[in-house]
Amino acid sequence: MSTAQTLEFQAEARQVLDLMIHSLYTNKEIFLRELISNASDALDRLRVESLTNPNVLGKDERFEIAIESDPKERTLAVHDSGIGMSRDEVIANIGTIAKSGTREVLEALKGQSPDVAARLIGQFGVGFYAAFMVADKVSLLTRRAGEHTASLWESTGDGTYTISEADKFSRGTSITLHLKPVDEEGGIEDFTSEWVVKRIVKQYSDFVAYPITFRTAKSEAGQKEVDSEGKPINSMRPIWARAASEVTEEEFQEFYKHVSHDWNPPLRHFSLKAEGRIEYQALLYLPSEPPMDLFFDTGKFGLQLYVRHVLIMESCEDLLPRYLRFVRGMVDSSDLPLNISRQRLQEDRHVAQIRKWVARKILDALADMARNETDDFAKFWRHFGRVLKEGAAFDFENKDRIVPLLRFRSSTQGETLASLPDYVSRMKPEQKDIYYMTGESIETLIRSPHLEALKARDLEVLLMTDPIDELVVQALDKFEDRALKSAGKGTVPLGTEEEQNQTRKNLNAKQVEYLDLMTLLKAKLAKHVKEVRLTNRLTRSPACLVVSEEDMSPQLARLFRAQHGTAPETLRGVTRILELNPEHDIVQKLRERAKADANDPILEDYAELLYGGALIAEGSELEDPSRFTEALTRLMTGNV
Repeated sequence: MSTAQTLEFQAEARQVLDLMIHSLYTNKEIFLRELISNASDALDRLRVESLTNPNVLGKDERFEIAIESDPKERTLAVHDSGIGMSRDEVIANIGTIAKSGTREVLEALKGQSPDVAARLIGQFGVGFYAAFMVADKVSLLTRRAGEHTASLWESTGDGTYTISEADKFSRGTSITLHLKPVDEEGGIEDFTSEWVVKRIVKQYSDFVAYPITFRTAKSEAGQKEVDSEGKPINSMRPIWARAASEVTEEEFQEFYKHVSHDWNPPLRHFSLKAEGRIEYQALLYLPSEPPMDLFFDTGKFGLQLYVRHVLIMESCEDLLPRYLRFVRGMVDSSDLPLNISRQRLQEDRHVAQIRKWVARKILDALADMARNETDDFAKFWRHFGRVLKEGAAFDFENKDRIVPLLRFRSSTQGETLASLPDYVSRMKPEQKDIYYMTGESIETLIRSPHLEALKARDLEVLLMTDPIDELVVQALDKFEDRALKSAGKGTVPLGTEEEQNQTRKNLNAKQVEYLDLMTLLKAKLAKHVKEVRLTNRLTRSPACLVVSEEDMSPQLARLFRAQHGTAPETLRGVTRILELNPEHDIVQKLRERAKADANDPILEDYAELLYGGALIAEGSELEDPSRFTEALTRLMTGNV
């Protein structure tokens, strides 16, 4: 046996461990739920691996979990005959936290109440650390299936742990807790009590698919005898196979925590059952809080896949489209072979059909929530709306189901989010288009010059600030035969046909008056704009920048630059259109200056200010801040 090596926990793991040890979380008994859940996961992994490699079982085909109590020594042990861990896996799984977004969640934990902090800790996927809420010392003895050496891990939660080579007769993992003294007021019961253990198992882990047995060890004169009935203390009945009337809300919630490792209660759950040509059952959950890796490419998603009640895949991504990756739960099919490979799974028509039906059922459930439980839907949208928008951009088959679920801020509704059906119901009689504007922030959009004439007529504009919104509006194009019209593209016809005709006549008449100024500005800004024209879009601002209907928006250009460092070739060649407000004093005075002396040097500075000011107003960066500042300084100096 090798000498024990002392190692330090990774910094993030040490923080989570410290939070657990000093937690005032009242429901400390959930440590046993977490350890049983981990044991069940280890058995699941062994079963899945044995489907393609039967030799991994050796001569031991047991799949079980045993809880052993020693009241005299004040220890509680959880044994499983699962996949076990190698030495490297112990260090990786117990000593570190490799999840994306760990630092962000740790930051969020600061200042939270104990119960909230403990629920957030569940996101790390290290429920094992919950053992330190009730134990002064934790020992873990494990041997990976197919290997001959075992590893012993021990820690008192002081920031370090020891690991050494050890002996273990069979594969699997044994976790021994050296329990703290009983403190009923502090939430620490006598966890060596058979009655207490059985109550906790019945409450939290009754549905676990493997037998959980309880035995009591009696320590006498250095000898340990085990008193065990050998009967499972859990029912092992799959929760999804039971009639809904037989399952309590608490059981549904505990199963969610088992499959998701999320300590928060789910927002909603629903069951599906299909019979006929393709048969399957599903139990699906909408989380109440987002996982911290929701927007990371490395984040795992998918549903548990069972075949005839046997788990064959922990996270089957083929059962869900990516824009529904927040959904948790399981699918149990009778039509798939137990030893199906991942490649065959991707090609299997049954899986493709299940994926289609599951997606529709989830979207229908969301639609029902949006209609009947608006507060819950608002909470759902706050956490997962950005993800669902991906479906509107890419899932054309379900677009009609997804689009009515979309929510946006609006220029007329304050903090209340607007749906497209709601928007249409509020449209003015003469209004033909659905107006929207994309940008980086609500504050920038609500003050945008592009909205001035629309707001003057009390026309609603949808304000879109999520990066995915750019792709949504390109994919959507129309809703209920109403075109989506960007307030920053092309021209914006306003009013009745008669009013629009009159506006065109007025602008055409003024073209002659402002021709000299427009020609001059176009020459001065030739590198930046392809056209200078008059507009009815503005009421208070002197100028704004727009693009043609077919061009990409400035927001899309900013997103490309942020992600790739530059815009794509199709965007780099796009020049803007400078629109002038012929009713604004500045524009009128510049017209007079240009008419009097087209070579007046002050006109070049004003051209720079008009263009730069329009960039700032839309939320874009100045292309040449120094030049803009110099022009501004000269004009200020001349007027002081």
